[in-house]
Amino acid sequence: MDAPPKLNDWSLVQSFLAVADTGSLSAGARLLGCSQPTLGRQIQALEDELSVELFTRHARGFALSDAGAGLVPMARQMQAAMQAMTLAAAGQSQQLEGTVRITASVFASHHLLPSILAEIRRAEPAIQLDLLPSDTTENLLFREADIAVRMYRPTQLDLVARHVADLELGVFAARSYLDRVGRPENAEDLLNCDLIGYDRNDLILRRMTEMGWPVRREDFVLRCDNQATYWELVRAGCGIGFSQVGVARADPLIEKIDLGITLPALPVWLTAHQAMRQTPRLRRVWDLLAAGLARA
Repeated sequence: MDAPPKLNDWSLVQSFLAVADTGSLSAGARLLGCSQPTLGRQIQALEDELSVELFTRHARGFALSDAGAGLVPMARQMQAAMQAMTLAAAGQSQQLEGTVRITASVFASHHLLPSILAEIRRAEPAIQLDLLPSDTTENLLFREADIAVRMYRPTQLDLVARHVADLELGVFAARSYLDRVGRPENAEDLLNCDLIGYDRNDLILRRMTEMGWPVRREDFVLRCDNQATYWELVRAGCGIGFSQVGVARADPLIEKIDLGITLPALPVWLTAHQAMRQTPRLRRVWDLLAAGLARA
C-alpha cells in the first residue's frame, strides 16, 4: 500500500496557504513578497509532489479543491509549528544589535511615540526600530510585531503584558470654535454644543452614560472612528471632542474645557510574546518605552 502524501517542504506549504487564504496567485504573491510566476511554480510543484489537484482554476482566481481543503488543517499545524520554532529561536538571541518592531494605534504612533523613539535611538544606536501604525490588533504570536502598545490589557495566552501608564483624558475644542459659540461651564452647556463622537465605536457613549450624561449617537453632530482623523476634526473647529490631555496641551490651537469633572484615565499596556520578552534588545526597548510612556 502506498504511503499517504505528506507536506514536507515548508516553503511549498507557505505558498499553498497563501493561495488558499487569498484566492489568487497575484494576492498570494503580494502576501509572501514573491513574484506571481514563482508562486505558480511552487503550487504546481506541490501538486506534482502530492499527485493531487489542490485548486480549481477559474476566471476569478483559485478555489480549493476537495483534496486541497482536506489538507488545510495539516498545513495550519505546520504553520503554527514553524512560527513557534521561529519565536523560540529568536528568543535565544543574546545580541543587542538588531531590529525591534513596534506596533501601536495610528494616534499613538503619531502623537505619543515619535519623541520616545527618538530617545531610544539616542540611547541605543545599535538597535533599529520598525514602527507599525495600525488600529487593528497585530498578532504578536506570529511576529507581525515584537512589542505592542495597547490601550487595553491583552488576554491571549503566551503573551506578557505590563501596565505602564494611565493617560489623563479631557474635553477639548479649538479656540476658534469656542470664541464663536462660547465656553460651556457645565454638562448641560456641553450637551448644547456641537459634539464630535465615534461612529461605530460606542466607547464615548458608554463612558458618558456611566458618568450620568445620557446621550445618543444622534447627539454627536460629527462622527468618526479613526482617532487621528477625529483629532483633526477637533483641531479644525468642528466641535467639542475628547482626547488625551498631554496631546492637547502641546497644541496651541486647542483649549481644554473645565467642567469640574474627572474623566476615567486611559490605561497603557506594553505587550510582547513571552518567548521574546527576555532577548536583550527587546528587553531594552521595552524598558525605554515603558519609561517614556510613563512620562507622556
